[in-house]
Amino acid sequence: MLAAEAFASDGWRFPHRECGFPRSRRRIYCVAVRAAVREEDDQEKPQEKTIFVLSEKPNRRAAVEEVVKRANRESLADEIIHQEEDGENVAHDGMKVAADHRSGYVALIGKPNVGKSTLLNGIIGQKLSIVTAKPQTTRHRILGICSGPNYQMILYDTPGVITKQMHKLDELMMKSVRSATINSDCLLLIADICHPPEQVLGTLDEGAVNLIKSKPTLLVLNKKDKVKQSEIQKKQEWYEKNSGMDEVIPVSAKFGLGIEEVKQWLVSKLPLGPAYYPRDIVSEHQERFFVSEIFREKIFQLYREEIPYCSQVNVVRYVEREAPAKDFIEIEILVEKESQKAILLGKEGKALKTLATAARLDIEDFVDRKCYLEIKVKVKEDWRKNEELLEHFGYSGKIASASL
Repeated sequence: MLAAEAFASDGWRFPHRECGFPRSRRRIYCVAVRAAVREEDDQEKPQEKTIFVLSEKPNRRAAVEEVVKRANRESLADEIIHQEEDGENVAHDGMKVAADHRSGYVALIGKPNVGKSTLLNGIIGQKLSIVTAKPQTTRHRILGICSGPNYQMILYDTPGVITKQMHKLDELMMKSVRSATINSDCLLLIADICHPPEQVLGTLDEGAVNLIKSKPTLLVLNKKDKVKQSEIQKKQEWYEKNSGMDEVIPVSAKFGLGIEEVKQWLVSKLPLGPAYYPRDIVSEHQERFFVSEIFREKIFQLYREEIPYCSQVNVVRYVEREAPAKDFIEIEILVEKESQKAILLGKEGKALKTLATAARLDIEDFVDRKCYLEIKVKVKEDWRKNEELLEHFGYSGKIASASL
């Protein structure tokens, strides 16, 4: 087995592989326009810069009207508006839903490395958020959508809560956590059951604590597969007595233990309402966003010390080609120092080649297509302190599809 193949995960699967969509219509969920453009479009006209705003949850009525507008179904629009005026629930795709249908936003909050991303993937039943053994892997707020016959929950996987913010990047990530908490209808507060019991709200400011206490909140004690049953019971009892949470559920997100119990709790707490999104959609992020996340996951797995934290991965261009030609993906990796660039490249470029192979295997599995990667490593001094760059990279709740 190649060294790169050892780091290729079998968890990345394209969400629409079983949906019956032709290749031209498959998407994760694009808020504005698809960023992966065909080669001929690249040559005919310049690619417009598109901004994807993730900081506010959409209005229910506006969400329905937007889908109707895009589909250009005027008769359905009249029907939806009439049904809403009569107080009926209408799903995002125009289908009627039961009067007891529930939908809402759920924020996953917790310290770094407690398993928030693994829990999100477990609830959705598919890998959307990258997972590594290193703390503070998640930077962006990942939005995942889990739909059932009588519910739709939109889950925010947030960066780990940190008290010491060393860069502007840290500040914007914590702002993302607060925004997700404000926009949520209920909360999952995740703690590591392997650690000694502690006040889980101790790392949050007073405003955030008051906000959490005002919403339905479930304390999830993750990684129960690593401790004895007697210890699980003792810690669960301690948290039930001292945490002030509505309920405490121990789980093993890695092995799927307790996930259904968490989902049942969430469904019972979500407000009544129609679906925000079509039921076959599992995220509103672009395909190229997940490509960059897959690449960043491999950096965390293959490099040590400061390299994963000082690296930024951008998909500069994604050209979709007809088979048997390979899709073309141009990727740039930003670091802050020449010495970091040298480590990324490795001797005679061997480290970068291993990284590219490991990432390509997962990307091809994700998009269900053969891909050709063109990778450039650049030095951008103190990019984590550059507010303009950080906003462009999407850390302020916006994702820009065109490179600066």
